[in-house]
Amino acid sequence: MEFIADVLLVAGALGAGFYCFILARRLSRFNDLENGVGGAVAVLSSQVDDLTNTLKAAQSVADSSTESLDGLTDRAEQVAKRLELLVASMHDLPDTPPAQPQAEPQPEAMFFRHGQEGRQL
Repeated sequence: MEFIADVLLVAGALGAGFYCFILARRLSRFNDLENGVGGAVAVLSSQVDDLTNTLKAAQSVADSSTESLDGLTDRAEQVAKRLELLVASMHDLPDTPPAQPQAEPQPEAMFFRHGQEGRQL
């Protein structure tokens, strides 16, 4: 009876060792940096770094655009104030229309037929 128990114990130990060997191979493939999850994590990490850099660049561009728009808005407000003053000063002008300049008389046009340049119609 002890012999059968020892054989079963050895068989169980060999089975557990084989199972551990297979799990170790699967785990090494799982953590492989080229094909497994380790590779995916490495790729995602580099993409996060790229996105962080892109976000920083976009924020700096947005900040400079905001500063530019602030300057343009201030300038537009100043121009609007000047236009309001000009429109207000237009009310002080007289309502008489300015004199129209006389148009000079146009010379009469001369027409020629093709092939008969010397004769007038």
